[in-house]
Amino acid sequence: MGVITTLIVTTALAGVAGTGLGGLIGAMLQKDSKRTVSLLLSFAGGVMLSVVCFDLVTEAIETNVGIYIVIGAIAFGVAVTYLLNYLIDRKTNPEIPHIDANHPKTADDLDELIHSDHLEHHRAASDSKLGLFVAGIVMASAIALHNVPEGMTIGASYASNDGVMGSAALVLAVLIGLHNIPEGMAVSVPLISGGMNKWKAVLITASSGIPTILGALLGYWLGEIGPMGLTLSLGFASGAMLYVVFGEILPQAILMYHSKLPAFSAIVGILAGLLIIFG
Repeated sequence: MGVITTLIVTTALAGVAGTGLGGLIGAMLQKDSKRTVSLLLSFAGGVMLSVVCFDLVTEAIETNVGIYIVIGAIAFGVAVTYLLNYLIDRKTNPEIPHIDANHPKTADDLDELIHSDHLEHHRAASDSKLGLFVAGIVMASAIALHNVPEGMTIGASYASNDGVMGSAALVLAVLIGLHNIPEGMAVSVPLISGGMNKWKAVLITASSGIPTILGALLGYWLGEIGPMGLTLSLGFASGAMLYVVFGEILPQAILMYHSKLPAFSAIVGILAGLLIIFG
């Protein structure tokens, strides 16, 4: 297979297949385990953190474009991802009855993180098709905000390895696929509970992973421009992933399962990432 074909197939398996598998599990069980999802998320977050800090950021520095450009690209990735999430939350949170002054400032369940609770609220209220469509777009945008930077990390890593699918890119793809399983469950369960056909819900859930492919192509394209493009691609993707890990995945994992175990699971993930990179 060619370079682009390999990249598309890899990220499709991570994004579309991973999310679709989660949707299928959700359709069959129509429930999820907060403890299992919490530990899975925190472990994946730990490995992602390790790969970002000890592989992607290191490669960005080694382009010799300049440390300030690397820091600026990382900061820009954090800022853009935060701002887009903030705008979505500001629009949707007031519409959900339980999102109030007593609610944590971050999501304490996957359905809040990807705003499937927002869609479910509109379905329960028997809103117009336009209202449901807008709520669906909001949910798709929230999922894309996670999947695009995840895909970019794969594409940027791929580009930094001269178009060869190295171990870091493969590990990221596997981790993103695992991370997308509970996310897919969080999408399909409310859709089915609201009366949607199971297979239609699974298909919609799987399609929500498509932004991962777009992110991978964008990350690879920027990385192929030259040292500056590679630095910007690696830096932006790393910053976006750092925000997703520290601003969403880890806080949510701890809120979902009030225990020290998510913290230990994240630490194990970091160590596993080190083993993968340097082992």
